[in-house]
Amino acid sequence: MADQSSVLSPERRASDLAKLANRQFDVLVVGGGVTGAGVALDAATRGLSVALVEAQDWAAGTSSCSSKLVHGGLRYLQMLDFHLVHEALRERSLLLGSLAPHLVRPVPILYPLRQPFVERAYVGAGVALYDALAFSTGAGLGRHGPARRGPARRGGLPWHRHLSKRGALELAPGLRRDALVGAVVYYDCQVDDARFVVELVRTAASYGAVALTRAPVVGFLHEGGRVAGVSVRDSETGRNFPVRAKVTVSATGPWTEDTEALAGHARAVTVRPSKGVHVLVPRNRLDAGCGLILRTKKSVLFVLPWRDSHWIIGTTDTDWPYSKGRPLATSADVGYILSELNSVLERPLGTDDVEGVYAGLRPLVAGKGVVRGPGEGRRASPAMDGGAGTATSGGVGETGKAGAQETTKISREHAVGRPAPGLVVISGGKYTTYRVMAADAVNAAVAEAGLHALECRTASVPLLGARGFQAVVDSRDALARESGIPPETMEHLLGRYGSLVTEVLDSIKETPSLSAPLEGGHGYLRAEVAHAVSHEGARHLDDVLSRRARLAIESPDRGTRCAREAGEIMAGLLGWDNTALDAELDAYERDAELWARAAREAHDDAEAACMAEGAPPLSVP
Repeated sequence: MADQSSVLSPERRASDLAKLANRQFDVLVVGGGVTGAGVALDAATRGLSVALVEAQDWAAGTSSCSSKLVHGGLRYLQMLDFHLVHEALRERSLLLGSLAPHLVRPVPILYPLRQPFVERAYVGAGVALYDALAFSTGAGLGRHGPARRGPARRGGLPWHRHLSKRGALELAPGLRRDALVGAVVYYDCQVDDARFVVELVRTAASYGAVALTRAPVVGFLHEGGRVAGVSVRDSETGRNFPVRAKVTVSATGPWTEDTEALAGHARAVTVRPSKGVHVLVPRNRLDAGCGLILRTKKSVLFVLPWRDSHWIIGTTDTDWPYSKGRPLATSADVGYILSELNSVLERPLGTDDVEGVYAGLRPLVAGKGVVRGPGEGRRASPAMDGGAGTATSGGVGETGKAGAQETTKISREHAVGRPAPGLVVISGGKYTTYRVMAADAVNAAVAEAGLHALECRTASVPLLGARGFQAVVDSRDALARESGIPPETMEHLLGRYGSLVTEVLDSIKETPSLSAPLEGGHGYLRAEVAHAVSHEGARHLDDVLSRRARLAIESPDRGTRCAREAGEIMAGLLGWDNTALDAELDAYERDAELWARAAREAHDDAEAACMAEGAPPLSVP
C-alpha cells in the first residue's frame, strides 16, 4: 500500500492548490530542481511548514540534463580543492549507502595513460588521494570486485587499480592500441537525475510539504519592507493567486538573477549560464566493459554506460548568453564530442551513430555570495565535472553574460545570499552536494525569519524508494512470479523505483494490460506511464517521455513512436479529450523535430537560439 501522503496525484494537485492560496507557510521554495527539492525536504524534516512551486515540471531544467554522475570531482584535486572533493565524496557515500541505494549505483571508469612513468605516477597519486578522501568519510572501500547492490554496500566502492596496456585493452578493446600505454581504473557513481528529483519531492511531500508544478512565479509580495511571499500563476487555468510565507527561498539556477530582479531587490548572487551538451550512442558501437574519462584541451570528456543500451558522452562547457528556456545542442557541439572521443577509438563514431542528444545550463556563480549559518563565511561546493550542475527550471526572465572568463575556469562553488528581508537566494553548486546546499539555504532562511527549527536531519532521511529496498530486492523473484512479469523487467523496475516498485505492481494487478511494454518504448512499461500521472505529478506528455521515462534521449525518434500510446494512457487519467490529446502529440513531435534539426543544422549557438526562439511552447495549457 502506497504512502498516500507522498502521492502526487491529480487530486493531490487540486488539494495543494487550495492550501497554497489559503495558508501562510514558514518556508516557500521557488524552483523544483534538485536544489529546490532538497531545500523543501530539509525544511520539512526540521518541522517547518513548506511549500514548493515549480514553473514547469520537476527537474525540467538542468537537473534532468547532467552527466548523471554522483562523484567527488576528480579533476578538482588538480586545483587543490581538497575540502570540496572530500565534501562531495562524503555525500556520494551517503547516497550510495543509505539515502538512495536504489538509484545510485557504482560505475568503473578507465583513465587511459598516454605517457609512461611520469603520468602514471601523477595520475596514480591523484586517484589514490581520491580513494583516501573517500575512505576518510567513514564509508570504507572494498579491495576486490564491484560494490554489492543494495544497502549492504554501506557506501563503499572498490579501490582503484593500475592496468598495463594489455590489461586496459582487455577491459576496453575498442580503444586504439596507440592511444594508451596503460590505464588506471577507479570508481564513481551514476544516477538517473530526473527520477532522483521526483523522489526527493515525494519524500518532502511525505513530511508535509505542499508541492506544485506548472506554477510559475509572476511577482513577489511585500509587506512592511519584507518579502512576504509570491504571486503564482496556475498554468492549467491561468489564474493568479498569492502564496504567503515567512521566508522565501529562490532556487532557480540559471534564472537566479531574473528571480532577484522580479523581486525588485539588489543582486545577491551573479550567475553565468554555461551550456553542457551530451550525446548518446548505442552500446554496441563502443567495445568497453567500463566507462572512460579522457582529458581534453579544455576539460574532461566522460563516456559512461547508460542502462544496458547506450553510452552517454559529454560534455561541452560554453557560454550561453541567449534565452534560457530551451538551450539546444548544435552540430558543432556534436562534432566536438565525437572528435575528442574518436581520437582514442579503433572504430570512429559518426553522426549517424548518435541516437540521442541533450543540453542543459550550469548556473555558474560568477560573483561572490554569502553563506550564513554554520560554516559562516565559507563557500560551498564545485558544480559537477562534465555535468550540468544543479539548476532548476525556474521560469522567469533573462540574464546576460558576466565577464569574459572562460566558463571552464569559473568556480563550481555554490553561494547563498540574502538580498532583502524575507528573501534567500541559492545558486551554483553541483548535483552531488545538493543536500549540503539545501542545508546552507535552510540555515539562512531560519536565521532570516527567526524560525524555530530542528538541526539538519537529511543525512539520516532516506528517499522513499530506499526504505525497505533490501527486503524488496530479496523478494524480487516472488514479486515477479506474482505479477506475471519477466525477471529482467523486475530488475528494470527495481532500478527505477526501489521499494516503490510495489506501487507499479499494484497498478498492474488492478489493470493487467498495463504490464505490457510500450511499443517502441525501449522496455518501459505502460504501467510506468500511468504511475507517472497517478503518483509522480506528471501533467504533460513531455513530463513522461523526457523525465519519468528517458525516451527523449534514449530513442532516435525521441519517443515519438510510442507518444500516442503513452498519451492515450495519460488521457484516461487526466481527462483529456481527443483535441487535448492531439495538441499534446503535436507539441511533443514539434519539439522532437526541433532538437534533431538543431543538432543536425545549427552551426553555432546563435543559430540554435534563433531556432528555439521561433519554436512554440512545449507544454500545452
